[in-house]
Amino acid sequence: MIKILHLSDIHMGSGFSHGRINSETGLNTRLEDFVNTLSQCIDRALAEPVDLVIFGGDAFPDATPPPYVQEAFASQFRRLVDAEIPTVLLVGNHDQHSQGQGGASLCIYRTLGVPGFIVGDRVTTHRIQTRSGAVQVITLPWLTRSALMTRQDTEGLSMAEVNELLTERLRVVLEGEVRRLDPEVPTVMLAHLMADNANLGAERFLAVGKGFTLPLSLLTRPCFDYVALGHVHKHQNLNKSNDPPVIYPGSIERVDFSEEKEDKGYVMVELERGSVEWKFCPLSARVFRTIEVDVSKAEDPQSLILKAIAKHNIEDAVVRLIYKLRSEQLDLIENSILHDALTSAHTYTIQPELVSQLARPRVPELTASSSIDPMDALKTYLNNREDLKEIATSMMEAAHKLLTDDVPIWLKGAANE
Repeated sequence: MIKILHLSDIHMGSGFSHGRINSETGLNTRLEDFVNTLSQCIDRALAEPVDLVIFGGDAFPDATPPPYVQEAFASQFRRLVDAEIPTVLLVGNHDQHSQGQGGASLCIYRTLGVPGFIVGDRVTTHRIQTRSGAVQVITLPWLTRSALMTRQDTEGLSMAEVNELLTERLRVVLEGEVRRLDPEVPTVMLAHLMADNANLGAERFLAVGKGFTLPLSLLTRPCFDYVALGHVHKHQNLNKSNDPPVIYPGSIERVDFSEEKEDKGYVMVELERGSVEWKFCPLSARVFRTIEVDVSKAEDPQSLILKAIAKHNIEDAVVRLIYKLRSEQLDLIENSILHDALTSAHTYTIQPELVSQLARPRVPELTASSSIDPMDALKTYLNNREDLKEIATSMMEAAHKLLTDDVPIWLKGAANE
């Protein structure tokens, strides 16, 4: 039986706006949070000990993290080297420089020849000898359309047809790897991707136009004993029959408020050929807490806001207070009192919102025959989604880049068909 620890989406260096500077270390407390949760994962790997650690991609927010963030990441994985636990680091979309052109941040570990470390930046099969026996790991890093196709291949095709062609080409590539597998050795498929039935959050918007969605059928093959995924930040099993399990462990720390209600953790796996047991292990990640209250009809709006705060445990949490009020109530709120009520939080933001006297605009119905401008449609949609307010600006910027600089003319044309 081979013991494996499967984690993914560390994103070390993210969310600094939700932290503060630790006066003792000089570091942002959110970096320290990410180091802490990663340390919990490595602690478990060493305590078992496990035979193999597999990382599903997205080590940092981008491919060029500051040196001190790289050092924090490396200092934790160095512990696996010292314990002689082999480790596979898969390249995710955030790890790639310029969408695959210019290498990936994790490739430095291969260049340095770090003992026991394998970097998965291409589709191939790695046979790894662990203390408990051999295991085969097929690595499938984040793939862009250009990795499998040329412009000539997609000329005149719709987006759906492009996706179908891409999937078939990848199926052929994977089939080549499958035919080289040793049927007597347990096999893990390690992939950073968007599966078609995954419960996605912000990942769907942040990666739009950069990759493609793959069908679950591509992953649920009898030759795979365990399918380890990365990219989606919410833990989930896409194959309830567990034949094989297709698992997103999720991210190890909350990146923003869109992940407020998600459990964070990693997965422990016990594997042998034809048999697998797995368990999700929660981490003590920093709590995010939204306190939202409508005081627009209250005579004493401040008291109502204070009561709403008192109902929640905000000790050491990242808190956002959102209260809705009428313009004539602004003078009834003393901000200093609200600040005092939130002092026990790790960090907090206060977001007053004026209630409009106008009727809320209806989101236009988008059908195949509608001709609304994509940016206008997205803006209208975001204006009606309170839960996406945290990332609305980033989504608009990403959409603008997608429709201007980042997408070739031939692909824009396909998108409009």
